[in-house]
Parts: sequence; structure tokens; C-alpha cells
Amino acid sequence: MAYTQLEPINEGVLARLTDCLLCRKSCRSCLLWCWECIYCPTSDEEVEILGPFPAQTPSWLVDECVDEVINPAVQQADAMPIPQDTISNRRRSSSEMSRSTFSLVRQLSSLDARRPSSPLVDLKPIEFWAMGPRKEVIQPLRRPQTPPDDYFRKLEPRLYPLDSSRDDVDLLTDDEILLRYQLGMLHFSTQYDLINGHLGVRVIEARDLAPPLACDSSRQDMAHSNPYVKMSLLPDHKNSRQTGVKRKTQNPVFEERFTFDLPFLEAQRRTLLLSVVDFDKFSRHCVIGKVALRLNEVDLVKGGHWWKALVPSSQNEVELGELLLSLNYLPSAGRLNVDIIRAKQLLQTDMCQGSDPFVKVQLVTGLKLVKTKKTSCMKGTIDPFYNESFSFRVPNEDLNEVSLVFTVYGHNMKSSNDFVGRIVIGQFSTGPPETSHWRRLLTSQRTPVEQWHSLRSRAECDRVSPASLEVT
Repeated sequence: MAYTQLEPINEGVLARLTDCLLCRKSCRSCLLWCWECIYCPTSDEEVEILGPFPAQTPSWLVDECVDEVINPAVQQADAMPIPQDTISNRRRSSSEMSRSTFSLVRQLSSLDARRPSSPLVDLKPIEFWAMGPRKEVIQPLRRPQTPPDDYFRKLEPRLYPLDSSRDDVDLLTDDEILLRYQLGMLHFSTQYDLINGHLGVRVIEARDLAPPLACDSSRQDMAHSNPYVKMSLLPDHKNSRQTGVKRKTQNPVFEERFTFDLPFLEAQRRTLLLSVVDFDKFSRHCVIGKVALRLNEVDLVKGGHWWKALVPSSQNEVELGELLLSLNYLPSAGRLNVDIIRAKQLLQTDMCQGSDPFVKVQLVTGLKLVKTKKTSCMKGTIDPFYNESFSFRVPNEDLNEVSLVFTVYGHNMKSSNDFVGRIVIGQFSTGPPETSHWRRLLTSQRTPVEQWHSLRSRAECDRVSPASLEVT
């Protein structure tokens, strides 16, 4: 009797051990309810569920499935004894039911065990395309290729000539400039007077100036220069000044003082330009060299002395000067009014006292000299102010045949007046600026028209204007 009672118990223990050995580890309820979980390979009819599942299998799904299968068996076992055949049959039926019931649980558990800590992302190249069926291919970035070793050897040197005149002389010392150009040195001083409001410039001396051959090859027979210093404030050459001419020397001593009336703030924005010029009474003056001093780089109030090496000038010859004129024609009165306002930067004609300039204006109709008038003489200056007006009678029908000849002379008491420069405005103008001024006069009658004009040499005026040949 005892053996018959222990037999079903042994069979139950062996069944449990067999089920534990054959059970998957992925099933979380196997160790507790192995007699209810019978291992069986997954059938082909089961569908694999894919997608982003939560980190753990929902507890309600597992608990609900377990309660439906296990709780009825436990309740019946507690109520009354069940025959062995009934238990085995029930176990088969429950096993078949659990196979289908826990199929989803096993799939979820196996996926949960294999699920990584972070969602899987399919790493593929991202493609951008426009709104349309046709995709736009994005080209990858390309690294710049390094040039070959012979790349710079292919440059043609003749296309990139070196110009010594364009060298940055600011990077050179005075000794290097003097060694390179050998034009000499200039000694001068600057100081600003705050009480009187003017800039004082003192030109002291020059040393080892270049001979006349360095700037004019036509003066090979002259061993010495006749130097003088011409100074102005850039950029508009305001209030130019110049020293007297020192005869036949390469080491002149000037010892002259000059003042420029301008506010202190304006003086700091200026550049002092000093040009050493070789005087020649019978030809155009030649520039030996120049020095430029930026006034914002020095202490103007304290002042200072400077020895500066001369550098070549962009223009080898001194300009003859400029003349400011105003023209106005009154057709009702038949009068042509001419205002000679001022001149600046005139060529110096006197070696001792500078220049005493005056302007002669002559009316030429066709090729005939009709009238001559002249301004007063300004003593000892190269920037004279005239503000003098002249009127010529010109009928309206003769206006297109009229030429005005303006000639600047330097007064000389010992000999004839020294020629400085000339321009012609009218029918036989000496250049485009003069022609433009005359056209503005014809189109805007009864209105004064002002314009600056650069003076020209006598030979140039005679070559381009027949009216210049009719005057003296």
C-alpha cells in the first residue's frame, strides 16, 4: 500500500527534474512552475514579433497568463483528491494550452534578453533630395591638392618686373637710404606754437647733395648745383613755402624759418613735404630729392631736429604752378568777364628774393591780338592772391572765335620779366581742362565758372595753340 502511494510521488519528481533539464533559461517562470512548462520547439506557425519593446516584459501580461493556468489547478488540489489518470490527462491538456498561451511570453522574454541597452539604429548615409522624384547627389568634401614642386618655377619673371622706385622706404633706415640713393641729407626742425596756433619749420642745412648730372643729363658741364628747399603740407600742398637759392654748392646752409597757420588737430593730420630743388634760370628746375615727415608721428609741441636722407621724387622736374580762374559771359551786354583769383606753387624765378609774380591776360580773336591786361605784382611769394577782375568786349557772334591767353611772369628789375608758365582757353585751347572750362562757359552764360589750371611751358603752348604764337 505504501509502495502504491509513493509511486505517483516518484513519477512526479522525475517529471519535474526532466522538465527542469529541458526548459529554456529564457523563460523566467521555469524554475517555479516547470511541471506546467513543457519544452517544445517553436513551430513555424508562430509569428516573430518585431519592434521597439519596453525594457522589461509587462508584469500584467505574465501574471495574467500564469494565473489562468496555475490557479485553477491549485484550487482543485486543495479542495479534493484527484485520481492519477485525471492528473495526467489534465497535465497533457494543460501542457497543450500552456504551449499556445506562453508562446507570446517566451517570444517577449527571448527578445527582452537579446535586447541591447540602447535602441538599434540602422546607420546608413543620409541622403538629401529636393521635393521631387529625382534625388540630388551630395558631393563629398575634397581636400585641396598641394601644388607640385615645380609650380612656382613656371612663373615668368619678365611679367613681374621689380621697380626700385616702389620700394617701401619706410622700412629702411637713413643710412640704408643714403647708401642706396646717395642723394644727400637734409637738416630741419619742427615745433608747434600752441599760443599763436601755427606750425614752425626751420630749414637749417643740407649735406652731400647729388650733382646736377643726377637729375638732368643736359647739365653735364656744371660741377655744382644751385639748391633751394620747397616745402608744403600734404595732401593739398597748402601754404607752400621755399627758401632762397644757394649758388654753386652741394652743402648749402639755409637757416630760414617758416610758419604755417593752421589748428593743432589739422596739423596732426598733415604730412610735411620738403623738396630740395636745383635752380636753373634757363630751363625747368630739377628735383634732387625729397623728405616726407608725418606730423602725427612726432611730438609737435616739444619739437625736434631731424637729419633725413633724401629719396628720389616721382617727378624729376618741378611743376610750373597752378592758376585759379573764373569766367563769365553776359550776352545782353556783350561782355566777357575774367577773374584772376589766385595762384599756387609757382616756379621760383629769383635766386635771392623768391618770385614777384604777376599775370598777363590777352584777348585773341581768330589769330589777331586784340587786347592785353595784367594784374599787380605780388612781392616775394609763390602763392599770390590777386582777386582782380577784367572785362573784354566780345560780341555774341564772335564768341566762338575768341581765345584767352594767360601768362605768369616773375618780375625782374634788372632784365626782362622771367617766364613762369602759360595756358590758353577758348577756340585754340592748350588741353582738355582748358577746353572743358570754355564749354562750361558757353553752356552756362550769366553764371561765373571757376576752375584750376596747371601752367604749361612756352614751347608746349606754341606747339598746340596758334593763339600762343600771336602773343609775346
